[in-house]
Amino acid sequence: MPELPEVETVRRTLNQLIAGKRIERVTVNLPRILQKPDDPQVFAAMLEGRTFQSVERRGKFLRLVLDGLVLISHLRMEGRYGLYGKGEPVELHTHVLFHFTDGTELRYKDVRQFGTMHLFAPGDEWIAAPLNKLGLEPLDESFTPDEFRRVLGRRKTKIKPLLLNQEVVVGLGNIYVDEALHAAGIHPETPADELKRKEQEKLHAAIVATLAAAVEAGGSSIKSYVNGQGEMGLFQHSLRAYGRTGEPCLVCGSPIEKSVVDGRGTHVCLKCQKPPRASLGSLADAAPRRRSNANAKANAVKRRLDGAER
Repeated sequence: MPELPEVETVRRTLNQLIAGKRIERVTVNLPRILQKPDDPQVFAAMLEGRTFQSVERRGKFLRLVLDGLVLISHLRMEGRYGLYGKGEPVELHTHVLFHFTDGTELRYKDVRQFGTMHLFAPGDEWIAAPLNKLGLEPLDESFTPDEFRRVLGRRKTKIKPLLLNQEVVVGLGNIYVDEALHAAGIHPETPADELKRKEQEKLHAAIVATLAAAVEAGGSSIKSYVNGQGEMGLFQHSLRAYGRTGEPCLVCGSPIEKSVVDGRGTHVCLKCQKPPRASLGSLADAAPRRRSNANAKANAVKRRLDGAER
């Protein structure tokens, strides 16, 4: 978090807020945010006098285009930008401030301090980390069913961790992978090379539709995400799998189950998303085991209460 829809929403709002603004000076309060150059004084000197021309996106990265430079910014888990007046109080965890000649300030705040910034000469950003190894852009015209099939290839990797791999398809994180797989009726542990052509096409369509709908809703405000104007996204109200453990599937009514796939919390409907044969035993028994454990705990509490009453 944030994933592609949230970053795209930030891109759109930031583009409206800062395009055409000229930087007077830059304040860096946490140098480790800076990756290239890593010297705060050099970073600030390179940006002074520059004007933001546009804000673009590649995967989960913001690409802030200036006259003669490109700033690549990764928000990571909780990074956020906001435009403020010069005299407004600076909030805690505000690590980089871009002071504009018109008296406003673009501030970067990051409670977790995982965000990164890289400066490049225009064009160099495509041939160096962090952008040089990114995969297909799912909301671009180049993301066709044929291209999607090509990158899936004959990989035996489980489909969920494969979709989370930014070198395959960019911008997808835990939320939207769970949503797209549920919409496509594909279990997250299904090996990619076992997907039939029709399933690949259905998954491709589900990825595009899910992301497009999330962008339209301004992203999902699951934790602390807000856009560049401090507004929350609304797509969390449309989630059909992620975060709905125990709630009825909106397709068949079966309860949404939560398990762990390659270390990531994963939400599935075991009726709509049939587990692959290799994992049928463990997954099919997961729900009854959880229900049995829950019943055992409830009975233990009841016995303690009954004992207390006697």
